[in-house]
Amino acid sequence: MDSSENYRAVRERVAAAAQRAGREVTLVAVSKTQPAAAVRRLAALGQRAFGENYVQEGLAKQRELADPGLEWHLIGPLQSNKAREVAAHFDWLQSLDRIKLVDPLDRARPAGVAPLNVLIQVNVDDEASKSGCAPAQIGALAAAVRAAPRLALRGLMAIPAPAPDLERRKAAFARMRALFEELRRDHAGVDTLSMGMSADFELAIGAGATMVRVGSALFGSRI
Repeated sequence: MDSSENYRAVRERVAAAAQRAGREVTLVAVSKTQPAAAVRRLAALGQRAFGENYVQEGLAKQRELADPGLEWHLIGPLQSNKAREVAAHFDWLQSLDRIKLVDPLDRARPAGVAPLNVLIQVNVDDEASKSGCAPAQIGALAAAVRAAPRLALRGLMAIPAPAPDLERRKAAFARMRALFEELRRDHAGVDTLSMGMSADFELAIGAGATMVRVGSALFGSRI
């Protein structure tokens, strides 16, 4: 299928899963490693939210496209020396995992624009090689974000360990749903649980996701 057929198919699957779950779900097109032309093609079909893993790659696409209607999400790990650029140029940071990033992000967010939407990334499966905070650290991180006037705490993000066993994936999604509900009880404005990718986004939506991050199902194999 070409990109337009892929996009329509994914949108239909997301919409059907969201209807079954009884909630709205946002599709983030993971455009990492894809050229700006591929982003432009999906934008022409109506896609607005795009996710990038690397700050410089995302900034280059923003400059080339220069489309104020697009919404840019950083979904990869954030290095301290890139916090200023993310705060200045992205709409969402989905991968906050340590408190020391909060103050640089807050200070660098320009006045006169909406606060930077922030999701706390949780290492839900305790993988040594994966970014994300431990579940026990969520509370302190959330409090720090809430105290920063130029940041908006929106919820949680996770990338559960890939597992062919659907029950293991369901269990990881269920743990994230429980953590999300706890955070939502403690903090007003929390409304986003970002989990689920090309291979399992329907399962994630059924388990509580309000945002899914889909790459290969939209764009095909990575370049």
